Amino acid sequence: METEKKNVIPEAVDPAQVPKHTLYTGCEIPAVGIGTFGSDKYSAAEIAEAVYGAVRGGYRLIDCASVYQNEKEIGGALTRLFEEGSVTREELFITGKVWNDMHGEGMVERSCRQSLEDLGVDYLDLYLVHWPFPNYHAPGCDGDSRNPDSRPFFAEEYMQVWRQCERLVELGLVRHIGMSNMTIPKLEAVLPQCRIRPAAIEMELHPGFQQPELFAYVQEHGMVPIGYCPIGSPSRPERDRTAEDVADTQMPEIVKIAEAHQVHPAIVCIKWAVQNGQIPIPFSVKPAQYLENLRCAVTDPLTEEEMEMIRRADKNCRLVKGQVFLWPGASDWKDLWDEDGTICGWEEKGTC
Repeated sequence: METEKKNVIPEAVDPAQVPKHTLYTGCEIPAVGIGTFGSDKYSAAEIAEAVYGAVRGGYRLIDCASVYQNEKEIGGALTRLFEEGSVTREELFITGKVWNDMHGEGMVERSCRQSLEDLGVDYLDLYLVHWPFPNYHAPGCDGDSRNPDSRPFFAEEYMQVWRQCERLVELGLVRHIGMSNMTIPKLEAVLPQCRIRPAAIEMELHPGFQQPELFAYVQEHGMVPIGYCPIGSPSRPERDRTAEDVADTQMPEIVKIAEAHQVHPAIVCIKWAVQNGQIPIPFSVKPAQYLENLRCAVTDPLTEEEMEMIRRADKNCRLVKGQVFLWPGASDWKDLWDEDGTICGWEEKGTC
């Protein structure tokens, strides 16, 4: 006899109504997920409680990462959900990520197994290389922090990490693997070498930063784009804020469309993301917000004219600049993103 689903909240969204994307394996992934990065502002317990409420509210995609320092608490929330019959493991799509300080030989598997233990599950549906280099920073650091051991991206080093990720698939620890914070030049350097190709690419995507070239490249190569900061990440750490940043929810085009639909501008950003073809992973610990973030994907779509208005409103404003990952000798954060079409520091090791 099937376990009866319990504790489904009245305002919940039917997961069956949420659009899906199909990965190259044929596996489906929900078109909206809940993010879990909020450790600079919220406690692990608060984020875990949000995951618990979000799943009860209809979410089936949870975007996790070891560096967020809350997987153990999220694991407790998942155990509660499984034990009370609110959801089964098979109904969830859980993403994990290997952090930059775990790129060494044998360390990727160790990191993955730790995440599995903390989350209390036997496998992950998707496992990402969080950043394409081993540069890392201390939790809660400011934007001026630099690790003297940081270095540029090198395809050979990256592929050593990717080979370890491929082994995770072979071991049955993960179903799919993917990449995050990549650029077209970096992808072109590594994709031909992949034995198991990436199922998804996680990247910054929001109305003020649409990355149309990278977005098209990802889709054309059969990978699913997952967009972080879908509403401009108003709660992002201070280290990622600069005076020239554009606030998506204050963009005139977004405000105008929000008024027409009588919703908060953040909802317009999420509707745009879903209809544009990426998977947004908005974060919130407030039930009213995270429930509406999911509900908006199945109600009152934007018109073609509104979608075009947003497309033309792109400000090319990257919010997560990553300057804390810069290596000695790099000039500024733009060196991380290959804006001139070349990989900085790749041709000759240690130089830019």
